[in-house]
Amino acid sequence: MDLKQYLKERCRLVDEALERYLPKEDELPSILHKSMRYSVFAGGKRIRPILMLAACESVGGDLSHAMPAACAMEMIHTYSLVHDDLPAMDDDDFRRGNPTNHKVFGEAVAILAGDALLTQAFILMSRNVNGSKPSAERLLAVIQEISCCAGSHGMVGGQVVDMESEGNQEIDLPTLQYIHTRKTGALMKASVKAGAILGGADDSAVSSLTRYGEAIGLAFQIADDILDIVGTTEELGKDAGSDEARGKATYPALMGLAESKRRAAELVDMALDALSSFDSKADPLREIARYIVARKS
Repeated sequence: MDLKQYLKERCRLVDEALERYLPKEDELPSILHKSMRYSVFAGGKRIRPILMLAACESVGGDLSHAMPAACAMEMIHTYSLVHDDLPAMDDDDFRRGNPTNHKVFGEAVAILAGDALLTQAFILMSRNVNGSKPSAERLLAVIQEISCCAGSHGMVGGQVVDMESEGNQEIDLPTLQYIHTRKTGALMKASVKAGAILGGADDSAVSSLTRYGEAIGLAFQIADDILDIVGTTEELGKDAGSDEARGKATYPALMGLAESKRRAAELVDMALDALSSFDSKADPLREIARYIVARKS
């Protein structure tokens, strides 16, 4: 399959849906809605929503059943980036090649825009936006999965431990894995699992796709750690080498570059193995797993 074309087409579908689901810029309070839309439409690759749609497809599901939750996931991811970039956290000036939200709208509005995006995500998941019919039971399971993976035992918890670990030269592998599987991996796993549930998968398929999601989630963050070293600022859309400058806990810092690349490749193999019982409808997931470690940004 042509992965580049697939990603482009799915990204277009997600962007069109986000355009419908987000408040318009001229709706009061307009400054808040402008801030929300600024970061959502700042050029993201839409990996998480595309993973959800691909997982739904892999079990023969209807994409319309997964699209609201897919867009909700992108809102949650975007809120986390807006808050990560704040001076109190990573203090970044650029994201995806553009000034960060707080540099354009100020810290207070950026904080509130992140809050609003997180809230909007759950509004979107809990209503029948486009007339699709996933059962209430499946919808509730998805909301609970995403909530858990976004909260203190997931992404937010990983972010806290990541900040606490900055500059700590004694960081060990279990702590590093805790950070990566939660800060980045949790939402990726949730995206894949949610897509499977909304696609009507049985328990066995949900379990297999969850294992796939866990593997690629960790592989994605290890690849990010590697790119921070080998990538350029132009390729990354943010300052290259920022992890090392802040003394962040990363796989290359702990294990070296070569071993980090080997571990990422091993995780991709694990992800592909989890899909061994799936037919060609899972090919997009297979190609995305390979792309995760081959990408340049």
